[in-house]
Amino acid sequence: MVTAAMDGAALVAPARLDLPTLLRTTAGRLATIADGAVLAFARDGEAAPLRLRTAAGVASPEVARSAASALAEALENVAACRETQRVAPLAAFGTRGAGGVTLVAIAGAERVHGAFAVATPVPLAASALELFELTAEAIAARVDQFENAIENEALRSRLAEIDRVADEKNDEVLKLSEALFAQDIELLRSHERLGQVEKLKNDFIEKMSRELRTPLNGIIESIIAVLAGENDVLSETAQQCLRRALDDGTAFLRTLQNILDLWRIKQGEMPVEVQDVNFREVVEEAIFSVQDTIGNNPVTIEKYFVEPLPKIRTDLAKVNQILFLLLDNSAKFTREGRIEITARIAGGALVCEVRDSGIGICPDDQQFIFDEFYQVDELASTKYRGSGLGLALVRDLLRLLDGGITVSSEVGGGTSFTFRVPVQVLG
Repeated sequence: MVTAAMDGAALVAPARLDLPTLLRTTAGRLATIADGAVLAFARDGEAAPLRLRTAAGVASPEVARSAASALAEALENVAACRETQRVAPLAAFGTRGAGGVTLVAIAGAERVHGAFAVATPVPLAASALELFELTAEAIAARVDQFENAIENEALRSRLAEIDRVADEKNDEVLKLSEALFAQDIELLRSHERLGQVEKLKNDFIEKMSRELRTPLNGIIESIIAVLAGENDVLSETAQQCLRRALDDGTAFLRTLQNILDLWRIKQGEMPVEVQDVNFREVVEEAIFSVQDTIGNNPVTIEKYFVEPLPKIRTDLAKVNQILFLLLDNSAKFTREGRIEITARIAGGALVCEVRDSGIGICPDDQQFIFDEFYQVDELASTKYRGSGLGLALVRDLLRLLDGGITVSSEVGGGTSFTFRVPVQVLG
């Protein structure tokens, strides 16, 4: 009998969840197995009380409602502890419930979805109780699966919307960029259009700052919130999609910031702010920030400080940005191996070398790598993600600090960048 009943209670996932029908069918089968009466309860919402949904094996609906009212407190206790409980016989069930009432929780992974009240003429056997508990677990699993499917579909819709907005903004930036640089080329040919080009630049930068960075920040914050708050219920595929969207959004935001910084430097709107700097901490922060670029690549970062390396006075934000951009560039072109950072104070200046074991740069390209939007080859922007602005920004930031940079490299043998920044050495 037990085997047949379990086969009859086997659950096949439907296209949609019809919980009332499921409870009604299951209650009838359980009442037959128990030779008694079965009441099925469910919640209307997460915080709502358990409510009678169907009954089987009772004399009338009035009897079912009377029994449900008498069991209200016991049902809430079962929902709270998520464990099966037995209660005394209820007069409403008559001889069919003389053996007592067993309350079985329909408990899902996160919450209790409902419960069965099983009244039997004799105390419920252990094998039958096990069957009822397994049936309740199966129903709870189906409800969880259905709710998770709804949540995953909502997340997929949110992700699709994020991708759509990002694509629209990216297209807008590309169109504005094409217009801007087309005007720049025309400016070199004739100074008569200088005023028009400057207006286009100002409009471009203003629109980029207002219309792109603000929604992009919101998109990134939304993705982080979803990953942090709902990570346990997300499928692995959904998590991977969100992480890719987060990486792309962060890279896009960084490119926007680089363009804005370059523009501010050229307009003379980026002041130098001198303060006390511990360069060891700058190195540690830059190493931490570049980990996303390294990803799972087998790359190690080693640091060497030539002592003494005292505190200095310079522009902390700009020195931090210079070191990060150089490390980020090395990490992009070093798929495996190491990156070395060497720092020292010499002749009243901070001298820092970033050396990698990456693909290297051929001599013909080395003279152009500090040009804006320059890529070593046409496939570089696809194979190695980047806009060609990082080294140009490093050059301009160093000029702003009265510093300079040199490069040495060979194809297949890695690259070394050494920058020098005048500083005030603190004792």
